[in-house]
Order: sequence, then C-alpha cells, then structure tokens
Amino acid sequence: MKKIYGSAAEALDGLLFDEMTIAAGGFGLCGIPELLIAAIRDSGVNGLTVASNNCGVDDFGLGILLQSKQIRKMMSSYVGENAEFMRQFLSGELELEFNPQGTLAERMRAGGAGIAGFYTKTGVGTQIAEGKEHKEFDGETYILERGIVADLSIVKAWKADDTGNLVFRKTARNFNPPAAMCGRVCVVEVEEIVPRGSLDPDCIHLPGVYVHRLIQGEHEKRIEKRTTRAA
Repeated sequence: MKKIYGSAAEALDGLLFDEMTIAAGGFGLCGIPELLIAAIRDSGVNGLTVASNNCGVDDFGLGILLQSKQIRKMMSSYVGENAEFMRQFLSGELELEFNPQGTLAERMRAGGAGIAGFYTKTGVGTQIAEGKEHKEFDGETYILERGIVADLSIVKAWKADDTGNLVFRKTARNFNPPAAMCGRVCVVEVEEIVPRGSLDPDCIHLPGVYVHRLIQGEHEKRIEKRTTRAA
C-alpha cells in the first residue's frame, strides 16, 4: 500500500466531507498537525466535530478552523488560550463537550482498541456525569464513558518509515498516539521519513498498522507562551 503523499492536500484527498468527526493530536501547540489543519481549512469542509485536547490559539493550530467557522462542535478538555473559542461558545455558535483530560485520552484509546465504553470515577457528582449511566463497583460509583471513533485522525510525529511506523519526540507524543488509533483513516505529518528498517523496533511509539497516509513537511514549531527573565 502506498502511504507517502506529496502534500497535505494530496493526503487528505477523498477523505473530507461536511459534518465529519476528526480526532486531532497535539497539546497546546506542541505536536499539532499544523500542515493538515491548514489543508482542511483550505478545503472548505464545514460542520466539523473535532476531538482534541484543546483548540490551538486564535491564529494557529485548530484555531484557524474556528476563525473560518468550519468547526461545529469541540470535544476538549482545555480551551483557555483561545479568545475566539470563548466568543463562539458564549454566543452559542459553537457546541462544546467538555471531557476530563484523562477521560478524553482514554475515550480515544478505547475507540481505537474496539472498546465501546468504559467506567470511570472521574466526574462523578459533577456536570460531567449528567445524563450518563452510573454503576457501582466495590462500593464506589462510576460513570459510563463512550469510546471515540472518528472518521479521520490527523497527527504529527517526528519520524516515520515508509510503512508508517512512528516515533514521537518527547512531550510532542502527548495525545497523538490515542488520536491516531481512533480514526477510521489516519493521516500523519512528520519531520522526516527514514528508510525501512532504520528505526529501532523497541523505540517505535505507534506501529504502522494504524497509519494510512504520510507526508513530510517543514513545521513552524511556534512557542505558545514565551516567558523571559529581565536582563
């Protein structure tokens, strides 16, 4: 199977449609699939549901899809760095499904592992638990959370071989592996594609069985919050 494509637009060709669900890797601006996000914006696809830890910042990452009003609903655990997100949510333009961070990661992982749902104590007694099934195990109350299965996963890795085996760099791994697992189709952008057999099998973070399409590109690596000391 050919997995390497020449550009983000080529890699997404035939995969995008209105009202689809997309799982996106990244944490803040660390490890985000910025090239694929830009290609989704340029495609004009609308009514998107996006499962991602957060929604970038106003002018970078998933934030550019908010600016173009292509996102209908966010499934997130943190949204505090995006003024446009706040504006759209408070005005009723954007639907938001809040998830505790670990719950969101496990929902993605479960969906990729073929697990329809799981019980967790996180959120019991809060708004998170409203409308969800409650069950007792060993005297403790748990709530049922459903696994996420997305139409498309978009993720960012450091290195890949031509079969799609992935290596992430340090904290840029974050949500990328579970996001990659839960998509019916997974498209990955990487900084470098290396020859088959050159990756140490013990150092592969996500096997190529989860990856359908690959691109290599240049990345901005923007700093989300620059903090400096006075000279």
